[in-house]
Amino acid sequence: MKDILPKGLIVSCQALKDEPLYGGDTIAKMALAAMQGGAVGIRANTVKDINAIHRLIEGGIPIVGLIKRVYPGQPVYITPTLREVKALCASSCDVIAMDATLRPRPGGVALEQLVRYIREHSDKAIMADIATLDEALSAEQMGFDYISTTLRSYTEETKDIVIPDIPFCRTLVERIGPSRLIAEGGINSFAGLAEVLGAGIERVVIGGAITRPKLITEHFVDVIKRHTEG
Repeated sequence: MKDILPKGLIVSCQALKDEPLYGGDTIAKMALAAMQGGAVGIRANTVKDINAIHRLIEGGIPIVGLIKRVYPGQPVYITPTLREVKALCASSCDVIAMDATLRPRPGGVALEQLVRYIREHSDKAIMADIATLDEALSAEQMGFDYISTTLRSYTEETKDIVIPDIPFCRTLVERIGPSRLIAEGGINSFAGLAEVLGAGIERVVIGGAITRPKLITEHFVDVIKRHTEG
């Protein structure tokens, strides 16, 4: 197991093309701010942003890299094929994150093939984004360095589950062990973070609650609307 990510907070710094923060050096500066605030790692999408972040933070903390690419009719979009894996291997990221659910991948590529390619062509660690216990156990058998709850509630099988799913986190700690686990998804309050840490997971990814001002603003506006309309 490659132990690259320290215990603590990993901040997801991402913006898609339809979001206000997309483009320019915004994401890199956001990553720098996160590092200065005490983050132990950054999770970033696209080679362009990964490399820009690496240059700005001067390798100060590890970068978890991924590429989101949608293939028509396919549910897997986080580093889905060898094309994205090759691009990430050539990037400045330290960890490659990919969808490690049991769903079919574009082109019928096997997850094991992607893991094998990374091991043979880079020294980067690998993170499994999973949604279920079976997927976590499968990722452990395949030799993933980290297993993250990223896709819990985002797959058809888990779509009605409220996150962060604390009982699920406890189960993962019991079955996998805390040293390889990362909690991600739905952690948008200090209380929610405390619950995750209390379940035994010591590495946590937080994105929207820190790096998406549009979404954060909407949450506060909703509270005001409920108060004034009530």
